[in-house]
Amino acid sequence: MNKKRSQAPYLQHAGMWALLMVIFITELLLYTWFRVQCTQIGYETSRAMETQQRQIMLQNNLKIELARLKSPERIVKIAKDRFGLDIPRAEQIMSLP
Repeated sequence: MNKKRSQAPYLQHAGMWALLMVIFITELLLYTWFRVQCTQIGYETSRAMETQQRQIMLQNNLKIELARLKSPERIVKIAKDRFGLDIPRAEQIMSLP
């Protein structure tokens, strides 16, 4: 009986230490997982911002190209060269009632 009583406090202390170690290791694993997730989200955010910048540059380039394609000088040149059109003379203009 004395052996069981003398071993009981050691078992309680060992069990307490084991529980504390499990809690500590779990905490470390969770902390590491959170840090990895935080870093990964940072990388994703950075990639998304780069993509956004590329899209903005593309949009600006397309606006410039649209303005160039809509320019009256270009349209007049195409009308003359491709279709043989010219600015109408005064006698070619008719007024409709």
